[in-house]
Amino acid sequence: MTASRELVELLIERRLTIAVAESLTGGLLVSDLIATPGASATVLGGVVAYNTELKRSVLGVDASILNVHGAVHPDVAGQMASLVREVLAVDGPADIGVSTTGVAGPDWQDGRQPGTVFIGVAIDSDLRVSAHEFEGDRDSVRRQAADAAVLAVLDRLR
Repeated sequence: MTASRELVELLIERRLTIAVAESLTGGLLVSDLIATPGASATVLGGVVAYNTELKRSVLGVDASILNVHGAVHPDVAGQMASLVREVLAVDGPADIGVSTTGVAGPDWQDGRQPGTVFIGVAIDSDLRVSAHEFEGDRDSVRRQAADAAVLAVLDRLR
């Protein structure tokens, strides 16, 4: 069983909902989640805010953080995870918000090297952000980031 399938089945079992905010993974994470039959019972949806301005205008990330630090920053990942719970609310906020932001490569961005990834997981008022340094080409970094996001949520629920 894949980690994504395990997560979706656990969320269904616990009657929890999840909302996803993605940047560098570009929809890969939410796609992995909805590949599991029955995912519509738990996955509310995803926002791909690839452009930095969309992180502010669609998700509500604080413009001052984006202006000072850029989009590849732990505070951005944290806000994305917290805010997407409300942005994609259906009969109340999602129980869990998860986010990915980082640099897939090949070029540096916001002073960060390719492979730098921040993942946010928000469950109620408890927010945790993890930092990662992945190696490989662009596709590999994106895949590793999506997988790490699934594992981050699973770790919080186990």
